[in-house]
Amino acid sequence: MMNLQKTAGIAALCEALIYITTFVLYGTVLAAPSGLDTAQKLTFLAGKQSLLFFSNLLAYVIFGILLAVLVLALHERLKSTAATLTQLASIFGVLWAGLVIASGMLANIGLDAVLKLSLTEPGQTRALWLSVTTITGALGGGNEIVGGLWVLLISCAGLKAKVLPTTLHYLGIVVGVAGIATCYPADGLTEIFGLSQIIWFSYLGFALLRQRQD
Repeated sequence: MMNLQKTAGIAALCEALIYITTFVLYGTVLAAPSGLDTAQKLTFLAGKQSLLFFSNLLAYVIFGILLAVLVLALHERLKSTAATLTQLASIFGVLWAGLVIASGMLANIGLDAVLKLSLTEPGQTRALWLSVTTITGALGGGNEIVGGLWVLLISCAGLKAKVLPTTLHYLGIVVGVAGIATCYPADGLTEIFGLSQIIWFSYLGFALLRQRQD
């Protein structure tokens, strides 16, 4: 139990670091210049393919694996005092981890397929690229309903169980609501959820590492 909780604390801090790294990458070297047409954008992506592959691997696949560890640890920590809420939260947590990992694998395989198709049948490239980005966004990049539900429910379970700091759980409720709000197609909501999760994951990580376990 002790080792799992400590591992989860490290995982939560890594999740926050992954968010920060991803924001920096997509805000700098991976930010495509505005006004590019499809062919120009594909040329830009081809030049950044290795970095994009690493970014997707980090932001989705590794993030999802670490998330699975965190979901398990919080389930073990809360199940004895808030069983129903914890079980429901864990369902969404496992689902979120799976969706995030699938999204990352699809993004990398899809990008490779698009770039190869652009060399032989450029006329069909745009349609394939739109399909890849749409499906990837639906699974784990364009909305955060499932992740928001997990954070919201696990925070409610924490309040009921009186485990970990109360302020952490209230923050989690705000973060969870922000994630659920991303179902509305408005600019900035996904970024708000991501930024607030950096704070929540960091707080959670330090709380798990510092608190003595039963």
